[in-house]
Amino acid sequence: MASAKEIRGQIKAVQNTAKITKAMEMVAASKMRRAQQRVLDARSYAEGIRQVIDNLMQAHPEYQHSFFTKSESVKRIAIVLVTTDKGLCGGLNTNALRLAVKSIRAQNAEVDIVNIGRRGGAFVRRFGVNVAGSIEDISDTPALTDILGATGVAIDGYVEGKYDEIHLLFSKFVNTMTQQPELIQLLPFPVNEEPTHSGYWDYLYEPDSQIVLDGLLRRSIEALVYHGVLENKACEQSARMVAMKSATDNAKGMVKDLQITYNKARQAAITQELAEIVAGGAAAK
Repeated sequence: MASAKEIRGQIKAVQNTAKITKAMEMVAASKMRRAQQRVLDARSYAEGIRQVIDNLMQAHPEYQHSFFTKSESVKRIAIVLVTTDKGLCGGLNTNALRLAVKSIRAQNAEVDIVNIGRRGGAFVRRFGVNVAGSIEDISDTPALTDILGATGVAIDGYVEGKYDEIHLLFSKFVNTMTQQPELIQLLPFPVNEEPTHSGYWDYLYEPDSQIVLDGLLRRSIEALVYHGVLENKACEQSARMVAMKSATDNAKGMVKDLQITYNKARQAAITQELAEIVAGGAAAK
């Protein structure tokens, strides 16, 4: 059994760790509330722009944009992989990367990764997958311009014919305790077969419909990727808060166990001292 002094040192170390994890829990909780609000705002925008595109495609069925054209054979795809830059967020990245590996192995085509986040980039490089583009160290309040470089690599590759499909993999925020990895297809754009409005109608365009549609379709893909990044940020803060709370609770449990061990060690030392005193007194007689 360790000495009482050593156990006191362990108790102090665990208590200091508990203070750190508690502080990290509180910081994550504060960031989580703001991240959740940004996700809700982004969801409304993403749903709105998707509805506008469906309406435009119904109004102009004769306009066949390349974003809606499916390749006869899929030879190469790109996956925009969104993970966190930092750890200490439970199994969030592990679940997302497990889905990424499953998706890569299920493809009958070559796969390039367009990486957003340090953790995903480090993993796919070790995994041996080609990284076509990478963005790391994104702030907790990302702007759309922060992800345009990575999104542009994927979109330009599709337009040039390098990629036959573009997918987005991110962690979707369900609630504070649940974060679900999700894989969606960005390009070719999934077409909504059910009309959102009956009858014929259209928008007014300036300068013309084709230029507006081209810009809007590209912007919609950028918006979906940006939305995925915001979802991932909300998941990160939620997962970190839960993980740090669990770590704090475990530290408190360890302190209690160590305190019991310390009391036993101290009692054993006192008993040993008393036994030596009694034995010395008996020997003196």
